[in-house]
Amino acid sequence: MSVLVYTENWDGKFKKLSYELVSYASALAEMLGTTVTSVTIGETDDNVLKELGRYGAEKAINVTGDSLKTLDNQAYAKVISDIALKEGSKVIILANNNSGKALAPRISVRLKAGIGSGVSKLPLNLDPFTVYKRTYSGNAFAHLVIKSEIRILTLAQNSFEVAEKPENIVLEKVQSGIDGSLVSTVVSETQKQSGQVILTDAEIVVSGGRGMKSPENWPPLVELAGLLGAATACSRPVSDEGWRPHEEHTGQTGKIIAPNLYIAVGISGATQHLAGVSSSKYIVAINSDKDAPIFEAAQYGIVGDAMKVLPKLVEAVKNMKK
Repeated sequence: MSVLVYTENWDGKFKKLSYELVSYASALAEMLGTTVTSVTIGETDDNVLKELGRYGAEKAINVTGDSLKTLDNQAYAKVISDIALKEGSKVIILANNNSGKALAPRISVRLKAGIGSGVSKLPLNLDPFTVYKRTYSGNAFAHLVIKSEIRILTLAQNSFEVAEKPENIVLEKVQSGIDGSLVSTVVSETQKQSGQVILTDAEIVVSGGRGMKSPENWPPLVELAGLLGAATACSRPVSDEGWRPHEEHTGQTGKIIAPNLYIAVGISGATQHLAGVSSSKYIVAINSDKDAPIFEAAQYGIVGDAMKVLPKLVEAVKNMKK
């Protein structure tokens, strides 16, 4: 009857997102009067798995096998579904990232389970099972009732605080019996980003828009990001113009991010852009137009020319670091 949480690993390591999921699962398990079981797919060291116990997991199942070395949604969904049935789990929690969004519907079909996607709080009610989620690009919220016996929740990144709740975790190693014919994904090439903060993992993001006026004006923004240990991002018009690479494009048609701090420089705040960043904990806007929509979403705002404000911000951060 435990709450099952899928803790994705990256090259055998967990990121903060995994601990957010376990913390959420632990709080939900307390509401339900049950325990937390995590499932991890791929080779993971025992000491890494034991870290999940710090956040409330009482059992960690590590599934390995030759057919699981490549991420294949169909195969991974079967593994998670089988474990959910074996553990008698009535609630399954995944991240609301690319993996979670791909796995949740497949698990739903296998288990005939209802889905609450992108939830950002603990259930408001257990009977009926009611969850809270933001909707309409973050401009409204919904109370979603899930009536199925098994429920699947995908948790929005950075929506739940990591909380330590040490448990004596039990480790279980499982060798997968997945038939290789179920795996249809073939990886032909792998390119790894190094020396930069990955945008979707960043706690702080410094982003630029057309208000930066030209690609030659980007160095102060990049310098500020470096000083803050932040990732750099941009709005769609900037990437479309070729000022910045497309992988930095955030928004409804780009990357959906939820950092602790999002600094928007020269970004007007179009609906499509805000849809991708509205889950940020804090938004700081810098724009010369005091009526720019970005100020409605921001907790802090500076009305001014980005070319004048950015150098002063860089100088201020440098002084703080002395």
